[in-house]
Amino acid sequence: MILPKLVIWLVSLLSNQANIPNSRFIALKICLNVIEHGRSLSQVLGEGLAKCDDKRQRAFIQNLVLGTLRWQLRLEAIRGLLVKKPLKAKDEDINQLVLLGLYQILYMDTAEHAAVSETVALTKKLNKIWAKGLVNGILRNFLREQQNILAKVDIKPAHKYSHPQWFIKAMRINYPQKWQDILIANNLPAPIILRTNKMFQSRDELLSLLIEQKIAATAHMYCPEGIQLAKSTDISKLPTFEVGGFSVQDAAAQQAAKILQPQENELILDACAAPGGKICHLLEYSNNKAKLFALEKDPSRIERLSANLDRLCLTAEVKIGDASSSADWWNSKQFDKILLDAPCSATGIIRRHPDIKWHRTEKDINSLVELQATILNALWATLKIGGKLLYATCSVLPAENSEQLKIFIDKTIDAREIPLQVGWGIKPKNNIGRQILPGKQNDNISSNMDGFYYCLLEKI
Repeated sequence: MILPKLVIWLVSLLSNQANIPNSRFIALKICLNVIEHGRSLSQVLGEGLAKCDDKRQRAFIQNLVLGTLRWQLRLEAIRGLLVKKPLKAKDEDINQLVLLGLYQILYMDTAEHAAVSETVALTKKLNKIWAKGLVNGILRNFLREQQNILAKVDIKPAHKYSHPQWFIKAMRINYPQKWQDILIANNLPAPIILRTNKMFQSRDELLSLLIEQKIAATAHMYCPEGIQLAKSTDISKLPTFEVGGFSVQDAAAQQAAKILQPQENELILDACAAPGGKICHLLEYSNNKAKLFALEKDPSRIERLSANLDRLCLTAEVKIGDASSSADWWNSKQFDKILLDAPCSATGIIRRHPDIKWHRTEKDINSLVELQATILNALWATLKIGGKLLYATCSVLPAENSEQLKIFIDKTIDAREIPLQVGWGIKPKNNIGRQILPGKQNDNISSNMDGFYYCLLEKI
């Protein structure tokens, strides 16, 4: 009787194994969606991770995808030295498969033999068994010649730091002493920062709850409500999340409410409100007593904005509308304060969204600058005399930030800058606003923030 039971058990085990999704195959499909089809990583990563329930498998996929996209240009340069004849466009999946294999060898703890064999095995799953020898040869040749190949590849900064040449040029011009630090920071994982909901609990109370669950965390030096986690974790499982005890928001983004300081009964516009992190913080800051008007152009993003408000038990008027033209949404009642988190290149948050490197082009910047100027001009008319407008972007490009604000201030006679008295960031070359660069500041781990720009204006 034992033998048949053993056979049944083995058949069951093999059947279950067959149903387990292949981590590397999921990662490959995600990367192809981003690189070949131009889709957003934040969108396709969630779709891919939804296919597996195992926590370790999800972590492996996320590491593999984010890392391969971060180092895409360097990995492509390595592949270029190992492939004698470029593959056809229809075989981009094999090209990307090679990059996944190279990333595992270079940057992950995966055993070399597993990185090679498991990657090669995917050629069968792609129905391209002809590529088995090619992929195997490329990866094994890299293992043999790794040091020589890397020495050749890393001669070019674009390959060494894996950033587009136009962006490296912009960083060298605008931040001659810090350009390498910016590129290095962009290739490092970003920390997870919590924003305590002070209406629900104090930061110390949340820290105590995290310590009770043996979750390493520290208070952030630049955020009164900020907590930095020591390592990645399932946020939804942390204490008080479901009941609105905190949100996830980078320390740089948390500065908006601190600068604008919303007060009870003030009429405040969040002009580009989705996904809602900043408007929720503004409401928490005012104990949900400021009158917030949330404007969002993209209807598909309203649902997430509303969900954030509901989870935190916060109240705001939410409306679909275009901030660049107030005719369709403004009732002529002027605002006390405005937060303009302007559409931008997002070059300050590359470490969180590495696909920005490959989706953003130099040509995009001029059109973004024009849009920002249009929105700024349109919103200025909706601000009352004595009111304040906070201009913000998650960009590190002066054209979108300090240069944009200089043009606006110079031509707008009733606009004046209120200098920010803060300990974070640096002064731009023209001394307008405050620029945060991505990564650690002054070598302090608690100062680790995304790249952001802020400028506070008053209507006089």
